[in-house]
Amino acid sequence: MRKKVMVVDDEEDIRLTVGQILEVSGYEVITAETGMDCLEKLERERPDLVILDIMMPGMSGWDVAARIKENDDWNNIPIVFLTAKGDDMSVGMGGLASEEYIVKPFDVQRLKACVERIFKEK
Repeated sequence: MRKKVMVVDDEEDIRLTVGQILEVSGYEVITAETGMDCLEKLERERPDLVILDIMMPGMSGWDVAARIKENDDWNNIPIVFLTAKGDDMSVGMGGLASEEYIVKPFDVQRLKACVERIFKEK
């Protein structure tokens, strides 16, 4: 059974690019445009990993990650932050709140290796 990854980003180009990278690597991909969209889809879908932007309209990725971690049904889903927010404080906090923190523009090989590592460890 293929692993399922949810890509949450308000930028369509990022959703499409990351989605294609993961699909070519053999993963099933679900996308969400906003934090609320992500939480609503989590009610119906159970991804094996969430790749999450931080700076999104409405609900930030920080808030989405907190809601995922608070929910007993979702709190074991690993989170990877993929964001343009590259300041030291965000990187430090993101490292504590996620499995990996990747700053945009991102290296495709690093993203693929990160996803593979998480699934091997899981």
